[in-house]
Amino acid sequence: MAIKATIFKANLQIADMERHYYHDHSLTLARHPSETDERLMVRLLTFALHAHEYLEFGQGMTNDEEADLWRKDLTGAIELWIDVGIPDEKLIRKACGRSNQVVVYCYGGRVADMWFAQNSTQFARQNNLIIINLPVASTQALAKLAQRNMSLQCTIQDGQVWLSDGNESVQVERMMLKAAA
Repeated sequence: MAIKATIFKANLQIADMERHYYHDHSLTLARHPSETDERLMVRLLTFALHAHEYLEFGQGMTNDEEADLWRKDLTGAIELWIDVGIPDEKLIRKACGRSNQVVVYCYGGRVADMWFAQNSTQFARQNNLIIINLPVASTQALAKLAQRNMSLQCTIQDGQVWLSDGNESVQVERMMLKAAA
């Protein structure tokens, strides 16, 4: 019998001073049995960074035809495709053809650095691709905030991102590896 996904509930308060977005979200996240708390929390962080009424979680971990998060317009066209981790370059290229903008949040230290170095030539050809690296210290600190029921506050201001559960606060650094053309 296959192991089922673990359900996480998150009440997320977002104060994004850069985009003037202030909203509370009640989210349900399914953590695949092979997914770590670190990846789950990076998905939650990316939701906060790109929060929008039409942004939703996809089946990106188990289905190559879907993003980890995506935003579609009312016609079903994909406006924003977000992947977390170090996806295959071919999948990124395919996503760039299907979406107006693709954002990849990679993490994992040296593994992410090597992945980017090996694929940077192919990535340079994608004009609608943004790649952001999250340092290991930040993503591991985020993983410590993971609980089955979470109440989190995310503050985004002057390029800085803070995620807090009321007891612990994590500042998340972001390093732009590739900007859109």
